[in-house]
Amino acid sequence: MASRNGYKWGVFINAPFDRRYMKIFDAIVFTIVDCGFTARCALEVDDGSQVRLEKIFNIIGECKLAVHDLSRTQLDPLNRLPRFNMPLELGIFLGAKHFGNGRHKQKNCVILDSERYRYQKFISDIAGQDPKGHANDPVKAIKVVRDWLMNQSSNRQKIPAATIIRDRFDQFHKDKPKLCKTKHWDKNNLTFKEKVDLMYTWIRATPL
Repeated sequence: MASRNGYKWGVFINAPFDRRYMKIFDAIVFTIVDCGFTARCALEVDDGSQVRLEKIFNIIGECKLAVHDLSRTQLDPLNRLPRFNMPLELGIFLGAKHFGNGRHKQKNCVILDSERYRYQKFISDIAGQDPKGHANDPVKAIKVVRDWLMNQSSNRQKIPAATIIRDRFDQFHKDKPKLCKTKHWDKNNLTFKEKVDLMYTWIRATPL
């Protein structure tokens, strides 16, 4: 399914970018694209003159929807400090919904964590938001995000089942080296925009 442009279809992804998480990140991005929405995140903007937080403000302002993964809250082994970027960006999104006018009142998000109720130990103020657990498993992340997007879509008949998206994601990964070779891209060092472009290309060529 081709992705759509515009506020209604934009999905801001607030998640870790480290290599250990990358398979889950890719699964979330692919699910968003395969369901016909537009995947957005801070990695899409390559402007050294723009403050990172301004990038996030701008993208959140352009997206009705968001996926927030809070699973990387453990202490960093080097600095012995937790990472607060994801909770901060969740707070910005919830603040935009609460204090914003017009279309921003329609904002909706899904909150992910490695364990469903783990948030109670480190960010209990989001009680009532119903975070979903993915157990650090890309397959479970696909189902959670797909089911949430199903509820946000005005054309639900076009959204495939989670098992189908999973199989398509696996096949995309198998085909990715060939796609990268066609575009003369390094499959091991793709930018976010290149990765999303490959997904769009594959999905258009592999209709349901």
